[in-house]
Amino acid sequence: MARSLCPGAWLRKPCYLQARFSYVRMKYLFFSWLVVFVGSWIIYVQYSTYTELCRGKDCKKIICDKYKTGVIDGPACNSLCVTETLYFGKCLSTKPNNQMYLGIWDNLPGVVKCQMEQALHLDFGTELEPRKEIVLFDKPTRGTTVQKFKEMVYSLFKAKLGDQGNLSELVNLILTVADGDKDGQVSLGEAKSAWALLQLNEFLLMVILQDKEHTPKLMGFCGDLYVMESVEYTSLYGISLPWVIELFIPSGFRRSMDQLFTPSWPRKAKIAIGLLEFVEDVFHGPYGNFLMCDTSAKNLGYNDKYDLKMVDMRKIVPETNLKELIKDRHCESDLDCVYGTDCRTSCDQSTMKCTSEVIQPNLAKACQLLKDYLLRGAPVEIREELEKQLYSCIALKVTANQMEMEHSLILNNLKTLLWKKISYTNDS
Repeated sequence: MARSLCPGAWLRKPCYLQARFSYVRMKYLFFSWLVVFVGSWIIYVQYSTYTELCRGKDCKKIICDKYKTGVIDGPACNSLCVTETLYFGKCLSTKPNNQMYLGIWDNLPGVVKCQMEQALHLDFGTELEPRKEIVLFDKPTRGTTVQKFKEMVYSLFKAKLGDQGNLSELVNLILTVADGDKDGQVSLGEAKSAWALLQLNEFLLMVILQDKEHTPKLMGFCGDLYVMESVEYTSLYGISLPWVIELFIPSGFRRSMDQLFTPSWPRKAKIAIGLLEFVEDVFHGPYGNFLMCDTSAKNLGYNDKYDLKMVDMRKIVPETNLKELIKDRHCESDLDCVYGTDCRTSCDQSTMKCTSEVIQPNLAKACQLLKDYLLRGAPVEIREELEKQLYSCIALKVTANQMEMEHSLILNNLKTLLWKKISYTNDS
């Protein structure tokens, strides 16, 4: 009976092909089903993550409820909560409690940032102390005088920035910024908003560096929501792709794509000079030293003239503040003494405590980021010298003798080398 299925030798080949076709079809159907299942699961997980990360409606409701009850005030409040001429666009959030959106305010593009809950000053991945119930916008209290508020701000700055001789100037600058309606007085609502914002390092840095070219401008605020200048290109590398496509691109291939879509070398050199100038701005600036603790391409951008603009400065922290919080922290190895991705101290094995001295200065971290960016496509006549200077820069250590002199020398040499090469080009 079995032979009746393929009675003749001349039928054996068609019968074999038919069986093989069925096997191939079943295999194809199985893998198609598997791809659909896995793809659907990934999309579901990513959508769930998106809805958790992007809580703009909750953020707006919290802020506007406080504004409408008279708790807070600021130049962005009316536009956000009454006329609705400030609205959220594309979600850029990477953490649920740090909301970030592209936005439009009176037809001007900006970036809206909102804190969903008050966090500790520095998040080391574990709690530094047990979380306490926090009442949002609880300070200053009703009846606080302007002089008392100035004393509060001064004490906060002293804790964050150290005992700088010119903190009083910074306090006066903050009061000018806090006066959102420019009536010459700081209302209680404006003071509560300013106090909440001063807990955020990025806001403080924007105020300190408000006249610097590479710092985004503050457009306005309401409570601890603030709007800053948007940047046309939001990464040194690559192009923006939909997140679904990003999931399926191997990291190695993505790096190759990034390099492929960078600007021309003279434009890259101009952007790099901007980063070096920003490092100068935060290195022993007018109110102390700030540490860049996440020196990655996604935190840097540039405009249509290829001037560098900082996109995210939330991981740029005052050195005094960081040292005070990380020193004496329990550790097993140096890996336990890291903030962000780039601010590293060492673990003292005799005491099992973190030391307070950060190992790498900002300049070394910036050069590490710029190494591949600048060497790819560099003109032949300067490539060897550029590579030499970049590696000298990367090797720079905070503990080196005469570090500040070396820091200035290396930074100026790099800027001079790049400017000499592009100063007579259209890209400069």
